[in-house]
Amino acid sequence: MAGIGKGVDFEDLLPLISNKLGGEGLIKELCNGFELLMDKEKGVITLDSLKKNSSLLGLQDLKEDELVSMMKEGDLDGDGALTQMEFCVLMFRLSPQLMNESWFWLEEILHHELNL
Repeated sequence: MAGIGKGVDFEDLLPLISNKLGGEGLIKELCNGFELLMDKEKGVITLDSLKKNSSLLGLQDLKEDELVSMMKEGDLDGDGALTQMEFCVLMFRLSPQLMNESWFWLEEILHHELNL
């Protein structure tokens, strides 16, 4: 993924996953990632749940300020937590290639839903 916060770089695996699983499969995997990171009682990702569970997604090397930056970047409504939608939007925003491919998936989903 593109850098988070202070230039931390990640290998962007989302396009690879999407190519393998398709758009629907990617969304399912993002939802699974959200479930792993979220605070089970609150139903959202908090800074504490992110710190506690980040190693489950290979993010254990991130420093606290990098996790804080990640939370701030994804927290669209400013409530200090990430909803499932905010998390998915953040993952797409951090993957430039995925953003470009998302128009293809949108067309694919619309085509499927409208039986064109």
